[in-house]
Amino acid sequence: MLDVFDANPVIAEVIRSGFTESRHRGALAALAADGTFAFTAGNANTPMFPRSVNKPLQAAAMLRAGLPLEGELLALAAASHSGEDFHVAGVREILDIVGLAEDDLQCPAALPLDQPTAHRLIRDSDSPQSRIGCNCSGKHAAMLATCIVNDWPTASYLDPAHPLQLHIGRTIEELAMEPIAAIGVDGCGAPLFAITLAGLARAFRALVLAAEGTPERRLADAMRKFPEWTSGTTRDERRLMVAIPGLLLKSGAEGVSAFALADGTAAALKIDDGNQRACTPVTATILARLGTQPPSDLAVTPVLGGGEPVGDVVAVPSW
Repeated sequence: MLDVFDANPVIAEVIRSGFTESRHRGALAALAADGTFAFTAGNANTPMFPRSVNKPLQAAAMLRAGLPLEGELLALAAASHSGEDFHVAGVREILDIVGLAEDDLQCPAALPLDQPTAHRLIRDSDSPQSRIGCNCSGKHAAMLATCIVNDWPTASYLDPAHPLQLHIGRTIEELAMEPIAAIGVDGCGAPLFAITLAGLARAFRALVLAAEGTPERRLADAMRKFPEWTSGTTRDERRLMVAIPGLLLKSGAEGVSAFALADGTAAALKIDDGNQRACTPVTATILARLGTQPPSDLAVTPVLGGGEPVGDVVAVPSW
């Protein structure tokens, strides 16, 4: 039975100059290694849109459908990448494998998330925003590649009724062990499938516990071996995956994050107001509660005033 401690608990707060300034509310579901609930906060059974945390599930579905990628490029297929030069080169390589071009991508044009790269492009390029620079371009290139190997149409690959998207939806339902509650449109234009936090944690658990060589395990292993390809060289996600052996982790917009450890321990969280600044401290606190040792500085997000630290965002466990 799901134990819900509070309908809308505080899970992080902003401490500025010794005073609590604001609080972030949210929900989480944590699973023990045997798949039972370890602890929860908020309503873990309310469907929500996982945003980019769905990407590993989408990539696993594409592998099931014959996506011809492995290694770094497979990790890139599940990435919200920073748009560093090696990410962009990798997306081009995926497109080259199946004979497509950047113009075939249907994600929006964007600046890279990596600030030094973005600043360089703004300074040196007449067109600093590009589709391939979008953090979702690896997923989109992989979707196109999956269409090519299955002889599915590419022009309509983002249509929820497209064979690719129907296959992805069925795979997510299987991994989450629950039906999709709603279908929306993600920021990149791809269909976005709503599931519960409990279902999201179960899906990540299924990826790490899958038998070696299966699509699910291949995807999990690629992400864990090449974490800089799923996010970026300076991102918190990479630091956590490097610091904690066997950790599979993915974060997304609107304050969503999910992870699984090699033994099947897993968790998913959602910050209600969508503020990303609370996501890493809460994730690090959950990981520590589950017996791992994340970098201690990731349990705190500094609050700046005038360019100087004036406070911190810290987790407030109610679980």
